[in-house]
Amino acid sequence: MRRREFMLALGGVAAWPLAARAQQPDRVRRIGVLTGLGEDDDEARAWFAVFADALRHLGWEPGRNIHFDFRFAGGDEERLRTYATDLVGLAPDVLFANGPQALLALHEKTRSLPIVFAQVADPVKLGVLANLARPGGNVTGFVLFEHTMASKWLELLKDIVPSTSRVAVVFDPQNPFQVPYFQAAEVAASSFRMQLVRAAVHSAVEIEGAITSFAQEPEGCLLVLPSTPALIHRDLIIALAAQHRLPAVYPYRIFASSGGLISYGLDAADNYRRAASYFDLILKGTKPGDLPVQLPTKFELVVNLKTAKMLGLSIPDRFLQNADEVIE
Repeated sequence: MRRREFMLALGGVAAWPLAARAQQPDRVRRIGVLTGLGEDDDEARAWFAVFADALRHLGWEPGRNIHFDFRFAGGDEERLRTYATDLVGLAPDVLFANGPQALLALHEKTRSLPIVFAQVADPVKLGVLANLARPGGNVTGFVLFEHTMASKWLELLKDIVPSTSRVAVVFDPQNPFQVPYFQAAEVAASSFRMQLVRAAVHSAVEIEGAITSFAQEPEGCLLVLPSTPALIHRDLIIALAAQHRLPAVYPYRIFASSGGLISYGLDAADNYRRAASYFDLILKGTKPGDLPVQLPTKFELVVNLKTAKMLGLSIPDRFLQNADEVIE
């Protein structure tokens, strides 16, 4: 789906009541959106469609009083930085940063235009904010994960594969925010008697090489950290895990619904739905620095039972009972 078609799709939802429309000014406001994902990514389109739909509920309707400028970097860091410069040059009313690299790129280019982020773990450690409760400055947003989530992912692997002794941690070396995940995982790994193997990957070739190499030894599992390359190449990662019979835990539901074993993480669509409220407030005059950063509130555990059977795993009943969704 190209950008024109994508924008038409965002504008295709039924209009909201005239009363809601009347609350907004007549002039068209602009939102600049920067993401490292690809323009044809189904998950990215779904997230932004939820965001646009939530804005409509608040009276902001594309083609009438709101306009989106989307920039999809498709996993290319240089392109991401170029697009950040491009968007800031357009001087939109608000910028939307999807992911830590997008946030850093936009924050480097402007300290005055309002920026709202999503899919970011800890903006304080990124150096963008000094305080979550009182951000100050021009940035606020919605946190994706806390880094301690890494210990929970390892715990889930241990629950379903008690014999696990080796875990390849698939991460993006170009993402400055992966290190704290490792630190949390290393603490948990020692208590679970697991050996962590770092699988630094950014491209499809690197992903295939790292996972294939890791699979040469037995008793292995995969932990895939949240990153743009992991999302872009999710089908490849899932296929390699199946090919080498590697149980794996993923951070997003889309992995489990696409054939991955288990996923545990934030309901990403809910993150984008909630983000719309901050755009509404900022467009009506609230300063982003006065809006506290919101922590994740809704998590979901998804188990793909079909994949478990293919791997020869028997998932404990108590584990399945705790799942939000079981795919059979």
